[in-house]
Amino acid sequence: MKIGMIGLGRMGKNMADRLRTGGHQVVGYDIAPDSGRDVDSLQALVQALQAPRVIWVMVPAGKPIESTLDQLGDLMERGDLVVDGGNTRFTQDQEHAQALAAKGIGLVDVGTSNGIWGKEKGYALMVGGSDQDVARIQPILDTLKPEGDYGLVHAGGTGAGHYAKMVHNGIEYGMMQALAEGYAVLEASDLIKEPGEVVESWRKGSVIQSWLLDLLAQALKEDPHLSGIAGKADETGETKWMIADALELGVPTPAITSALYARQSSKIEDPMTMKVVSALRSAFGGHPIVRE
Repeated sequence: MKIGMIGLGRMGKNMADRLRTGGHQVVGYDIAPDSGRDVDSLQALVQALQAPRVIWVMVPAGKPIESTLDQLGDLMERGDLVVDGGNTRFTQDQEHAQALAAKGIGLVDVGTSNGIWGKEKGYALMVGGSDQDVARIQPILDTLKPEGDYGLVHAGGTGAGHYAKMVHNGIEYGMMQALAEGYAVLEASDLIKEPGEVVESWRKGSVIQSWLLDLLAQALKEDPHLSGIAGKADETGETKWMIADALELGVPTPAITSALYARQSSKIEDPMTMKVVSALRSAFGGHPIVRE
């Protein structure tokens, strides 16, 4: 199958490579000249594909995806299909689908997971869209997913793929935070000789054995006590969106919400919240204030 790929960054390039290895023809485009792109413009990309076209887009949510879809809407033809494999908010998928449908262009949203490991092991794919549109890209999905009867789900209609990925990322936050807090306790205890050895022992036969635990064990082998890593972690929009939707649905998500707050707090050098708390403790209880 011949397909266009927009966005040849860490994820997009690896996906294009996996597709080529699987026997597909990929025409790649990226705004960066040194990306290994095959064409140097969106117009050239569309022209290089025969109608009805399929173009997979791997660009960040927000302005990049908005701009790309607007341009594709003007360049592509009735019967063509766009696949948004980024992390677009599910409500925006529905808006994008309506705008493209007015021009006879279909949209499939695909939540994609497995980061840098996907090229070799395959990607977990969560797909949203009509049965007809999803069937059109089935050969592509079959090549990108891991081997075996798992790693691919048609989650529902437009937006369902990104919704499933949004929830997936929220769960990921909670799992990583639990591992992080547990390891921090091991590090702080005088009873534990080598925290890394404890983590290593959990990898087999333990209820918490997992790929994330394996990655933590490997990180500790490479950098015992993680002394070379700053205690800061970025957070992306998907978990905020999940928590917001969970509030609308009336579903409590305390673990995931706590994990999000922990990441946000990690980026604040001198949090205003703690200044306020310190001032109030001094005012009502006479507790000492640490001055800068």
